Amino acid sequence: MIKEFCAENFTDVPAAIHAGAKRIELCDNLAVGGTTPSTGVIEETLSYAGEKGIPVMTMIRPRGGDFIYNDTELKIMHTDLIEAKKIGTDGVVFGCLTPSGWLDEEALELLIETAEGLQITFHMAFDAIPQTRQFEAIDWLADHGVTRILTHGGPSGTSILENLPWLKELITHADNRLTILPGAGINAENVTDIVSVLGVNEAHGTKIVSIAK
Repeated sequence: MIKEFCAENFTDVPAAIHAGAKRIELCDNLAVGGTTPSTGVIEETLSYAGEKGIPVMTMIRPRGGDFIYNDTELKIMHTDLIEAKKIGTDGVVFGCLTPSGWLDEEALELLIETAEGLQITFHMAFDAIPQTRQFEAIDWLADHGVTRILTHGGPSGTSILENLPWLKELITHADNRLTILPGAGINAENVTDIVSVLGVNEAHGTKIVSIAK
């Protein structure tokens, strides 16, 4: 099983890897859901994780809040993605929506093209897409080479356990064209049960492994 540890900066990365994390999602500002970490943080994390053979997915997000970005914000994301790729990140994590709640196809096409050669995770912006269009969104993202979708299977205030039926439907629809990565509310205690119920072998969270504090 791949336990993806959501890390805020470098601080807990060594302990998380020691505790069994097999992939790192690297962010800053987890209080707002994660933003792009600094170049120095990316470099140090890649250096440490690389020695251990652990891939790093770097968050590309200019601010907290919604996922509707203006041209300036998209320019920032584009530059940050180019920098992260230059430094050697294994993958990037992003998501852009339109005011109607659909994928911002133009913005995504630019970022996906720039990320060529990297793993791409479409993050929990997915959960802000109306459920009636989520299958369609999976189709679009799979067709455009996205590696995985990080999703809670429902609004952020809901329990991951109550969202398991919908997550199963998303996984069935994805049909291995990309990976549905469950996250938010998954911890070291419940991860084995959740991946077993869903029939997946990857899960994501800030508490996915037990780190001694």
